Amino acid sequence: MSLLEENQSTDLEQMVGLSRRRFISAGALCGAAMFLGGNLLSRSALAAGVSEASSKLLGFASIPAATADSISLPPGYKSSVLISWGQPLQAGGPAFDPSGKGSAEAQEVQFGDNNDGMSLFPMPGDGNRALMAINNEYTNYRYLFDHGQAPQSAEDVRKALASEGVSVIEVQHKNGQWQFVQGSKYNRRIHGNTPIRLGGPAAGHDWLKTAADATGTKVLGTFQNCANGMTPWGTYLTCEENFTDCFGSSNAEQKFDAGIKRYGAVVASKEINWHQHDERFDLAKNPNEINRHGWVVEIDPFDPQSTPVKRTALGRFKHENAALTETKDGRAVVYMGDDERGEFIYKFISRDKINHKNAKANRDLLDHGTLYVARFDGGDSNPDHPKGKGEWVELSHGKHGIDASSGFASQAEVLIHARLAASVIKATRMDRPEWIVVSPKDGKVYCTLTNNVKRGDDGQPVGGPNPRAKNQYGQILRWQESGDDAAAMSFAWDLFVVAGNPSVHAGTPQGGSSNITPQHMFNSPDGLGFDKAGRLWILTDGDMSNAGDFAGMGNNQMLCADPHSGEIRRFMVGPIGCEVTGISFSPDQRTLFVGIQHPGENGGSTFPEHLPNGKPRSSVMVISREDGGIVGA
Repeated sequence: MSLLEENQSTDLEQMVGLSRRRFISAGALCGAAMFLGGNLLSRSALAAGVSEASSKLLGFASIPAATADSISLPPGYKSSVLISWGQPLQAGGPAFDPSGKGSAEAQEVQFGDNNDGMSLFPMPGDGNRALMAINNEYTNYRYLFDHGQAPQSAEDVRKALASEGVSVIEVQHKNGQWQFVQGSKYNRRIHGNTPIRLGGPAAGHDWLKTAADATGTKVLGTFQNCANGMTPWGTYLTCEENFTDCFGSSNAEQKFDAGIKRYGAVVASKEINWHQHDERFDLAKNPNEINRHGWVVEIDPFDPQSTPVKRTALGRFKHENAALTETKDGRAVVYMGDDERGEFIYKFISRDKINHKNAKANRDLLDHGTLYVARFDGGDSNPDHPKGKGEWVELSHGKHGIDASSGFASQAEVLIHARLAASVIKATRMDRPEWIVVSPKDGKVYCTLTNNVKRGDDGQPVGGPNPRAKNQYGQILRWQESGDDAAAMSFAWDLFVVAGNPSVHAGTPQGGSSNITPQHMFNSPDGLGFDKAGRLWILTDGDMSNAGDFAGMGNNQMLCADPHSGEIRRFMVGPIGCEVTGISFSPDQRTLFVGIQHPGENGGSTFPEHLPNGKPRSSVMVISREDGGIVGA
């Protein structure tokens, strides 16, 4: 009997008892925290819809959609720039060169491009200082280079690699607001050429060995860093997402094996062209290099001399983020989504318990444990907010048909080809799983399924948590583990919100669920974060045409939701061409940090400086209330 069948008698609404738990999520800030629970969202509340004034948790007026090249906020809020692409991290460092002629060497000591996920680490014993680790996902060639094209030389590739990875900076609360501390000893770049160690079960495997590294344990660089996680022991997790886009082949006739095919590499690369000028990215000459990327990387922001570690026990795929929580018996749990159409949701449970008294004792905690993948049932027939059951299936060599007969000789190979292993046990193919977060109030887990226009094609069935064919709007999935224990092997799920456009598609599934209205509709939910009060912040990366199926939605935005009532209000709208991504809060919750990525990606923006003929720059924004109050309250 499967876990799905075994737990059919457990109703979603009955799973409300909550024990005390420690947790960390992508939106949480201050290490592990202890909270008591609440109830799942009432089905009747959602079915009846919500009113603008129904939520006691949301203390601001929803703002309209906008198309301006600026930040829009509710009355009583203000914004400022914390740091922008190209800003030197050290005093006297090379200044940003808007001409695009700046060197790779300069970019290696400047704030990286296209900032994404981030976490804030309060400085022990000093409430006015903190460190921030901030992902730099990729770069825009039209702005990075003076020629505005793909790399034309090895120096161009080095500069592109220097613009990606992670930036660690110090920030200080001074003169009433948080500011970047240029020249701090903690400021550093971890980029595409930084030495990194491989740890965990796959380290040293033949598939990870190259001519430059015969041990299979030392790799250069992290890049395509999307979202993030934060551990209770004070380290940062950065997640490598679209790494395969960076590889190509000098052999136009090269045939790829099943693993490379499944991860999406192509001979011509994805308009990145590093392989033409750096043999490391040429699959014809270095076929194993691609296996050394696509991992979760752990970084100690408080030790600038430390070597980051790729934690192979967490599996290799296109990681969006890594949301941490804790089992009832004290082990670490990491939830992860694989951001590609038809891929999976994973969970890792550590073998050993977290040592909350000795942070260094957890240094290799994420190298030992078990990886699982999610299977969802078809759910009920409720057209608005379906619910159902699910189970976690272990991805371990020798179990569930994952063995030599299915192409896996060892656990290392299971982890390197996690997608293939998950397919063996027929995990549920999802609508692009992006950010996952854990509620600080009741431990429920939320995941953005951003969109999937291929749903219904390519053997991807419609139903369950993926209820629409050719899904262009996305949805937010929610589940609660059985017994309210993150170690459970079964869970109950529902859809918190199904995004859509009720103005264009009223009365149809494309209109969205009942908590979507013409006043606060959106598409492609991507980033997620919880504040301490339990408000759920939703960040979008979708269609900004403001026309056709997306009429009335304007630029990408950040919304705020009440998880209990289901109400959603629009809090912020970003400038032209941007993605709104990356969220973190100050310890007192009076400041919200949010990322504006690739403003003017296709032109039309000069954000944030708005200089004549200026170049747009990805930036981290500081949002606060003019009266100094708690953001969102």
